[in-house]
Amino acid sequence: MKKVKFLIIGILFGIILSKAEVISWYRIYEMFKFQSFHMYGVIGSAVILGAIVMLLIKKGVIKSYQGEKIDIEPKKKGVSRNIIGGIIFGLGWGLIGACPGPMFILLGRGVLSIIIVIIGGLLGVLLYHLIKNKLPH
Repeated sequence: MKKVKFLIIGILFGIILSKAEVISWYRIYEMFKFQSFHMYGVIGSAVILGAIVMLLIKKGVIKSYQGEKIDIEPKKKGVSRNIIGGIIFGLGWGLIGACPGPMFILLGRGVLSIIIVIIGGLLGVLLYHLIKNKLPH
């Protein structure tokens, strides 16, 4: 029963992103051409909200859904992997016009061609899992 509330929150989040036009290919295209502030505003407010939530998690104010303290492992330092990963993510986002969250919202809205993108993303995750031990982390 506890997990149903997360499903409802996910559905509401999808509706909000849809109504805010965050899943619109045109809005993403505008962002990459620096023609509109819309997406930068959405992403910027998400970064600020994420920073606040992370601070509250680290202080113990926000706990897991089971009431336990959340421990977050510190990330390994390294610039090259972030730059390379960001370039790969950005190229995929630019070519496809959707990042992982909106892909499932588009599927829920009946855009069946996004299934190809979702399969490609899952294959990419599988490929990473198979070669991650050989990569310089």
